[in-house]
Amino acid sequence: MKTTILGSLMGAFISIVCVIAAAQAEIKVGIAGPLSGSSLNAGEQQEIGAQKAFEHLNDQGGLLGKEIVAISVDDACEPRQAEATARQLVSEGVVVVIGHLCSACSLATSKIYEKARIIMITPASTNPKVTDEGGTNVFRVIGRDDQQGTIAGNYLADHHGKNNIAIIHDGQAYGLGLAKFTKHQLNKRGVNEVLFDSFTPDQKDYKSIVNKLVNKKTEILYAGGYLTDIGIILRQAKKELPNLRLFSGDSLVNVQFLFVAGDAGEGTYFTFGPDMRLKPEARDVVAAIREEDAYEPDGYTLYSYAAVQAWAQAVKQAGSLKPEAVINALREGRFDTVIGKIGFDEKGDVTGISTFVWYVFGKEDYSPVK
Repeated sequence: MKTTILGSLMGAFISIVCVIAAAQAEIKVGIAGPLSGSSLNAGEQQEIGAQKAFEHLNDQGGLLGKEIVAISVDDACEPRQAEATARQLVSEGVVVVIGHLCSACSLATSKIYEKARIIMITPASTNPKVTDEGGTNVFRVIGRDDQQGTIAGNYLADHHGKNNIAIIHDGQAYGLGLAKFTKHQLNKRGVNEVLFDSFTPDQKDYKSIVNKLVNKKTEILYAGGYLTDIGIILRQAKKELPNLRLFSGDSLVNVQFLFVAGDAGEGTYFTFGPDMRLKPEARDVVAAIREEDAYEPDGYTLYSYAAVQAWAQAVKQAGSLKPEAVINALREGRFDTVIGKIGFDEKGDVTGISTFVWYVFGKEDYSPVK
């Protein structure tokens, strides 16, 4: 009887040791973004890019001899849900989060990650406050809305200064911030908009804001917000204002916009980073995602892949997963990625790449403005 009990105890002990050893042989990482709701398409770009990068790292033997286990969470581009997903990732013991995608979600969660000493690298949150007010653990691999708004304001002043320009936004961190920066630069150039107003997101009908655009005889519309809302507003507005031209920001970087806006979407201008699919550094990864995932790696896909690359190279340089060591490596190093050789400044903003250029939608896709 004693032998049997002793054997059972030893077996249980060995099982516990094996479980602990397996856990120690893993590195848990998080991917946080909208996998539901109106920003789903952008969230898919982020997740596919990050997942592919982690997959490729594991194919090469993992990191520091350990396998990487990625945990994806859905924040639905909603700050309260983002806070819940952040706490979930903290409880899971992740060491880095690739995300969040929406600026409001990054702002809502960065302090949670800072307290837990978890590194956060966003491939898409462009609101300046993300890094201006974030801790030393916060980084991004895309430009800022003060840069994006300046480019937009200058373009509108240069090309449409004599037109009736309206600026609208969804009242959220990204949309409002982008609209404000665009307005500031437009006004700085001596051009005043005929309307600066907000709309409530996630509606089926935007008659209220459309009526205001019509009353102001709007010719040029700049919209800060997300793809679905802007597409519906444009489609409804063009019934009353057939010559209306739309300009917007990086959230439109998806052909889904044409499905939402219909024919009204053709000719829409928006700003986004340079098309990283054209970079020689991205050639093999682009081919792999197209062939293995049957997915076109546009938008935030390669930016997400690059975020993982920068983190992984910083871990290797530090020779450790300890947060402070990796943070120091990120702030001091230069990293070879699919978007080029990048680094980070004292705030955590990306260096080494161009920020924003103009694109225009055709009938089926978008292309750089020549």
